[in-house]
Amino acid sequence: MVDDDRHLRAVTDPGGGQADPAAELPAVDGRVPGRRGQATRRKLLDCTKEMLDQGSYRDLKVVDIARRAGTSPATFYQYFPDVEAAVLVLAEEVAVRATQLTELVDGEWKGRGGVDTARRLVRGFLDYWEDNRPVLRVVELATEEGDLRFRNLRVRSLNAVTRALSEVVGQFQRNASVPSEIDPMATAGVLVAMLAHTAAHRYGFEFWGIRRDALEASLSRTVYWTVTGQKQ
Repeated sequence: MVDDDRHLRAVTDPGGGQADPAAELPAVDGRVPGRRGQATRRKLLDCTKEMLDQGSYRDLKVVDIARRAGTSPATFYQYFPDVEAAVLVLAEEVAVRATQLTELVDGEWKGRGGVDTARRLVRGFLDYWEDNRPVLRVVELATEEGDLRFRNLRVRSLNAVTRALSEVVGQFQRNASVPSEIDPMATAGVLVAMLAHTAAHRYGFEFWGIRRDALEASLSRTVYWTVTGQKQ
């Protein structure tokens, strides 16, 4: 059985930062592909992502991905034991990109500047989900079905931004703006869950006639009020 974790670990560097997409993932047989092999693997991953956006994950087949990539199923199996392994690598890459959301928490949280910071965070969440929707849809589905690999990726992807928000809530709590009985980590977790759920179901809101700018405004106010304990 192929060690899926071996593929996943190679996507991130030891320090937990974002790795180059061309990082040397080992092939199924353990060998490190050359430049051409890396390009082929990247093409297979990109085609897998494209096809996730066009149909059901359950219906995706190796032969279809290989055909889209202009290669053969045999070539696909050189890099991934099955479709799920390729999707796991994509999910790991998406989880790594989520760490960039933490940067949006940095900034002024007082007064009008705080509302602007909250708005940037909300916009970043919506953009992140939109850019990675095909893969995140699979992550959410697999998580709901109890797949621990996808669930752990989901938790890890949102952990950094949750902790960053928790620190801000804690700062306002120490300044007596946020009630002392409020748990900063729980508060941050609720906010991140709200942002993730709203971003995942944005098209449903649009079906109800709620435009993205209205969502951004509502979410931004909710985030600002909750984080700071203040109304602007």
